[in-house]
Amino acid sequence: MTDAAARPEPDETATIASELIRFDTSNFGDGKSNGETEAAQYVAAKLEALGLAPQSFDAEPGRTSVVARVPGRDSSKPALVVHGHLDVVPADPAQWSVDPFGGEIRDGLLWGRGAVDMKNMDAMILTALGDVLAGGGQPERDLVIAFFADEENGGIYGSHFLVREHPELFAGATEAISEVGGYSIDVEGRRAYLLQTGEKALIWARLVATAPAAHGSRLVRDNAVTKLAKAVAAIGQLEWPVQLTDTTQELIGELGRMLGTDPEQVGPDEIVLRTGSAAGFILATLRTTTNPTVLSAGYKANVIPERAEARIDIRPLPGQEDDILAALHEVVGDEVELQITHRDIGLEHPFTGPLVDAMTASLGAHDPGVPVLPYLMPGGTDNKALSLLGITGYGFAPLRLPAELDFPGMFHGIDERVPVDALAFGRAVLADLLKTY
Repeated sequence: MTDAAARPEPDETATIASELIRFDTSNFGDGKSNGETEAAQYVAAKLEALGLAPQSFDAEPGRTSVVARVPGRDSSKPALVVHGHLDVVPADPAQWSVDPFGGEIRDGLLWGRGAVDMKNMDAMILTALGDVLAGGGQPERDLVIAFFADEENGGIYGSHFLVREHPELFAGATEAISEVGGYSIDVEGRRAYLLQTGEKALIWARLVATAPAAHGSRLVRDNAVTKLAKAVAAIGQLEWPVQLTDTTQELIGELGRMLGTDPEQVGPDEIVLRTGSAAGFILATLRTTTNPTVLSAGYKANVIPERAEARIDIRPLPGQEDDILAALHEVVGDEVELQITHRDIGLEHPFTGPLVDAMTASLGAHDPGVPVLPYLMPGGTDNKALSLLGITGYGFAPLRLPAELDFPGMFHGIDERVPVDALAFGRAVLADLLKTY
């Protein structure tokens, strides 16, 4: 028997995720994208094979989202939206050890752009739904299954478009689940799960500095690049203070109990650092972050340009958006213009209620005795758009991960990958939730 013949076939979830990765749905932002239409057609065909009638919607040519409604056993209960996104951030193949769009399964891992953000969850939704519907089964309540375009650009051509133009798709829905939560972390040798109960606000801004163009050999003190550089450096070096929300206060308290540490005696940063790689996400939830991400100026070495620009990714804590923008205007001063290119709200929901109980129970059924903790996600999801319809969104893409995997580092990182057995675990947990909640 060959080694290949001896290896078991991967779970169908990994196969579907691998096939989705092979659609290069790179989203470059500002409306520039490879598009999601082919991936959307793929998931629509999967939904049709399950006996559903998916609908496709194009916000712009090539920017396709797919939505299907699944009748539940008790349609008097509010519907649940289960959603993922089909786009991914770009990947430079030269920096990867594998083809980022090859969908390779190797060493028990699925590799490729989207393996964790979030074609893994897209595949888990499809296979879990198949398990629920097998043999004529039904979910407990109506489900709205959605695969959105353009999440990596704030959902302008995806979730926000559908919420604005087709709100009837979500009629009767009051809650939603999607990325990024339900995954395991290692707390000094003890496993726990983070359930995402909120997410920080999102503001993308442009800094613009202008000055007269000139020859590069001249003595010029009014230089657009210099003005911009000062503003960028000032923002990049800001140290925003720790400010705990209800969610992070509860998380720090639970981590303190697990670690046998009094949060009143040890600072939140120190407690979070003891969660290992999970700190890559959690640290950013304790404070506002403002990160310069793109610089653009000039076209030739001997020409002082008249305009210089930078992009800033601003993630305030929920409700602090206006205060943070006011502070940033003070930091950049009058010589640099701060322009808002995209703004979306922060969310924070209680770590209580029937859905939270059901998600916790589903995890406990497959990993008994492991604590489930609330956390505030530093990034954003399509739950922001759904919240405009009064839908309460949680992050629940369940994965049981090895302690050594730097899961936060996989998001938008190089050599993005996820264990195949984690996908099978997530499929089973998600199917249990949809059958019972």
